[in-house]
Amino acid sequence: MKRIAVFCGSSTGYNSIYANEAKKLGLHMAQNNIGLVYGGGKIGLMGAIADTVMENKGEVIGVIPHLLRHEEVAHSAISKMIFTKKMSKRKVKISQLVDGYIALPGGFGTLDELFEALTLGQLSIETKPIGILNTNGYFNHTLKQLEVMIEEGFLKQNNRDMLLISDNVEELIKLMNTYKAPKKTEVINKIVKAPIIKNENKL
Repeated sequence: MKRIAVFCGSSTGYNSIYANEAKKLGLHMAQNNIGLVYGGGKIGLMGAIADTVMENKGEVIGVIPHLLRHEEVAHSAISKMIFTKKMSKRKVKISQLVDGYIALPGGFGTLDELFEALTLGQLSIETKPIGILNTNGYFNHTLKQLEVMIEEGFLKQNNRDMLLISDNVEELIKLMNTYKAPKKTEVINKIVKAPIIKNENKL
């Protein structure tokens, strides 16, 4: 993998372990010539990982929408900053730049980006590895919800298995490097082959 998108919080959380692990990931990426693509912020876990990669002479590309361009948020000392008109365009641009995704602890935005990546994988639109660095068991409840979804028939096990999980940076990167995307599901094939039903009812 030449570049990885990292989704994470604009806060560092209440426990210093989150920032420390973000820095460990940043150091590992820089030392292994893996570029960082992220949301472009200079605060929180975003700032922690970006600063670490830069301090160790790695590549950092930020992708940020214009609405977040102001000085208090946007990082001014990274390799490259790309501005987009909309949040949706930001996601597309990040996707175009990377070979895989990792989620660190974060809030709504982090989960939104993580599940969008998983949805693209489920639909076979993308075949990139998607990982969670489960620092301090942060994602345990999220992972439990996925198990509930399987038990209730709303998620297939093979789609759940797309999500690679570890609380260790080196192990997670190894899992991602050896990842093989699943084949298209039967559900998708049925959708593609389904006949178009015209509504001939007149008003």
